[in-house]
Amino acid sequence: MPPTDETRRFTALSAVLTGFDPATLEATGLTEVYRAVAAERLGADRYARLVHAREPDGTMGGELRETARAVTYLWYTGSWPGTPPVTVSPRGYAEGLVWKAAGLRAPATDPQGYGSWAGAPARSGPGDQVEGSGR
Repeated sequence: MPPTDETRRFTALSAVLTGFDPATLEATGLTEVYRAVAAERLGADRYARLVHAREPDGTMGGELRETARAVTYLWYTGSWPGTPPVTVSPRGYAEGLVWKAAGLRAPATDPQGYGSWAGAPARSGPGDQVEGSGR
């Protein structure tokens, strides 16, 4: 099913809030699920104000800032904030942005086989040697 304008707006807002690009967010397969959860939990008025905010950043005040934090929390953890937080999708834990930000896989979601924990994770970044680069 192609994304609706509402889903596109929610994804664009989420990209600003999370720091991840829209393609990464869409690759989780949870954009529509999270949009629906946010709309339900925030209520129509607060949800509309958040999605249509001109500058969803540090200039937000009060209630709008709290709604932005809730949506950000949802993307990073797969849960809606509260006491206790509410897991909104079984897939949300595995696709949580917290794992992507840390460069890890969510524990117990992608088994690598017996003893896989013994080796160092594959990482690439500044200062790491790249094969064939001669460094």
